[in-house]
Amino acid sequence: MLIHLVVIAWLYVVLMMAVAEATNTTGTVLGAIFTFVMYGLAPVTLVVYLMLAPARRRRLKEQELAAQEAARRAAAAPPPTPSDAPDQAGEPTTDAIAPVREKS
Repeated sequence: MLIHLVVIAWLYVVLMMAVAEATNTTGTVLGAIFTFVMYGLAPVTLVVYLMLAPARRRRLKEQELAAQEAARRAAAAPPPTPSDAPDQAGEPTTDAIAPVREKS
């Protein structure tokens, strides 16, 4: 995607700005860190978040439609048939008391 290239290029430019500020005789490392965060990370994070909002909304709508379709299929499916074997159709065992093993 083109957005990846733009993000990488902008972060590279801001990184070079920060390096120039850190290596300048009147610059500081703390100033370089603030430059990188305020000119690079914060704006890029905001722009990417806003640009990907339609994709997030679309994905959420698709998940909701898939959940509705699954619920519709589950309602239309026949109920499971009971069986004598325990835990075949999700029902508990017929024994109310658990079997006790003999000590040897």
